[in-house]
Amino acid sequence: MRPKVMWHLLRRYMASRLHSLRMGGYLFSGSQAPQLSPALMRALGHKCPNLRRLCLHVADLSTVPITSLPGTLRTLELHSCEISMAWLLKEQDPTVLPLLECIVLDRVPAFRDEHLQGLTRFRALRSLVLGGTYRVTETGLDTSLQELSYLQRLEVLGCTLSADSTLLAISRHLRDVRKIRLTVGGLSAQGLVFLEGMPALESLCLQGPLITPEMPTPAQIVKSCLTMPKLRVLEVQGLGWEGQEAEKVLCKGLPHCMVIVRACPKESMDWWM
Repeated sequence: MRPKVMWHLLRRYMASRLHSLRMGGYLFSGSQAPQLSPALMRALGHKCPNLRRLCLHVADLSTVPITSLPGTLRTLELHSCEISMAWLLKEQDPTVLPLLECIVLDRVPAFRDEHLQGLTRFRALRSLVLGGTYRVTETGLDTSLQELSYLQRLEVLGCTLSADSTLLAISRHLRDVRKIRLTVGGLSAQGLVFLEGMPALESLCLQGPLITPEMPTPAQIVKSCLTMPKLRVLEVQGLGWEGQEAEKVLCKGLPHCMVIVRACPKESMDWWM
């Protein structure tokens, strides 16, 4: 939708009853294409004081500072968006988005370690989804999770990070995490051991399709899961185990869990809702 039309809708129809908004931009339409502006974002916050969830798709946000977003947001999703280096910096105003509980970063190519470190100023943040953020390094993830120890949900999908290194960082810093979802590229039986004994973990999802020879066997997965006292959901996606012996092993070995074995969703980020 062109910004001019969005302005019209904002002035005529949008008001305090709006709780959730999904907007698309023109990131790949050339330099002359209309783009979202800071003024539009500020007006959105003013006209819609109860807006809780904002989803932006294919939008150029390089000239839209995060300070212009509605301060009432609890969920912010960026899908295939462009951001500037200054968009998320730890040194910025700590009062920005004080209620933000969940942020989804899906195929945001500029997102890197410095941005991840900047998330540590959101003290209400409990859910972080990293999808295809290939500039984030193992060191950057480990360093940031030290200060994001209050996260209850972490999802790392399609990144360049190995599953083993991700699980190691989680086990070291996120002892209260309740839900983990990650791509299994680089996952070994030893990596799964890092999660053993996690006291609060309730849901674990291992998602393909990157399978390595070191991938844990179903029996090894069962062994590790049995050490997690609160685990109630184990989900395996896209590993080709549907209806096979592996599924039977998981179901039999974890009778106290809901075991879900299925193919990957067609759209990489459709599952998260």
